[in-house]
Amino acid sequence: MEEKVEKSEKTKGELLKEKLFYKAKQGFEVLDGEKIKKAYDFCEGYKKYLDDGKTEREVACETVKILEGNGFKTYEFGKKYNSGDGVYINNGGKYILAARIGEKTVDNGINIIAAHIDSPRIDLKQRPLYEDNGFAFFKTHYYGGIKKYQWMTIPLALHGVIIKSDGEAVNVKIGEDENDPVFCITDLLPHLAKDQYAKNLSDAFSGEGLNILVGSRQFTDDTSKEDKEKTEKIPERIKLNILSILNEKYGITESDFISAELSLVPAAKAKDVGFDRSMLGAYGHDDRVCAYPPVMALIECKNLNNTACVILADKEEIGSEGNTSMQSHIFRHFIESLAESQNVCKAKTFMNSKCLSADVNAAFDPNYAEVYEARNAAFINNGVVVTKYTGSKGKGGSSDASAEFVNYVRKVFDDNDILWQTSELGKVDQGGGGTVAAYIANLNINVVDLGVGLLSMHAPFEVASKIDIYMMYEASKAFIEA
Repeated sequence: MEEKVEKSEKTKGELLKEKLFYKAKQGFEVLDGEKIKKAYDFCEGYKKYLDDGKTEREVACETVKILEGNGFKTYEFGKKYNSGDGVYINNGGKYILAARIGEKTVDNGINIIAAHIDSPRIDLKQRPLYEDNGFAFFKTHYYGGIKKYQWMTIPLALHGVIIKSDGEAVNVKIGEDENDPVFCITDLLPHLAKDQYAKNLSDAFSGEGLNILVGSRQFTDDTSKEDKEKTEKIPERIKLNILSILNEKYGITESDFISAELSLVPAAKAKDVGFDRSMLGAYGHDDRVCAYPPVMALIECKNLNNTACVILADKEEIGSEGNTSMQSHIFRHFIESLAESQNVCKAKTFMNSKCLSADVNAAFDPNYAEVYEARNAAFINNGVVVTKYTGSKGKGGSSDASAEFVNYVRKVFDDNDILWQTSELGKVDQGGGGTVAAYIANLNINVVDLGVGLLSMHAPFEVASKIDIYMMYEASKAFIEA
């Protein structure tokens, strides 16, 4: 009997197109229900990480708790470690370096993921408190690239540390508890904003105008009628009242502000976004959305061929300067110490190492489609974003990854069913940005940027896809184990 051959439903051209064309994959279309549930569940832990860590100090502290809770120990320079050991360095309370020792010596290369844990915010000046026409205010200096108007008229919380004259450290967190007061920056009412409307957006709001409203009540002394009358003649009684409250609660004086690091951050918790809860909105996704997943991945990876390292650095938003930034030599010292402890070549260790510079990218926003080049943009729910180069206007300031290393990362992800896409940061002449990749590349380490696409990047409330967040975890795990 002649066997019946079924004719293909697709034409030759259709099959060829399917084979040759690149098509991005949309998460909710290609992932099964179990994987999507894992993504949603993973984000519950990430929410807590965001809520508990709104400054780089707090993120570092929470990360240490997670690491120590999973058996990681403080790294001792010069000590020889065994395969499987988990170690970490806490550099200045703002920079965490965690590593899992592999079976092979480090001259075979270290798998590195480097993120940053600082986010745009509003810092207090060193002499912040003043009184003006019935109000007390804090003077501020904003940190990182912000749109000033986004920070006005929203509830703000005060976070940070004060080092008193006697050396005692006082941690401050006001505005997060339901019963706490909050703070805000006032804005001009529309009825009187004629001149404000006439200005360019960049000129309508000044840095010196971002003054934090902190009180309006005068200090009073009811000890006696005479004392009350004398007190009423004291100038700056509202400022005095604020200092009196702070002294009673924290034991500080005005001069202690000089040795303090205090910041205003949004007084809001991470929240699900959308009726379908498919997205997560929060302050600080940039770049904690690329910090939490690799830390959790490193914890899960117990037995590794190559040593793996996760770096959470400070100061990226202001150029990566300083001893807690990615330009600090602490990372190089750590790698060299590992090499020395294993009696292997330091230069070879750097040369054979591989790194993912873990930082966010701009997700395509159809409300502002004109600034994106859609063929080379990241899309929400399409997975983690591989960014071959960053920089601005002709790749200025960029670390442009080699084709060979991009292909290596691509193969790792494909072999492990990672949902991923490529992107650049907007149209060529529109703007741009940078990451820590260049500082790692300068050590002769192959590096490419990988992260999560965000809506409203650098705003007080940024939005990310839960699928993309979870894919950052799976991508980190695949790279660490590669």
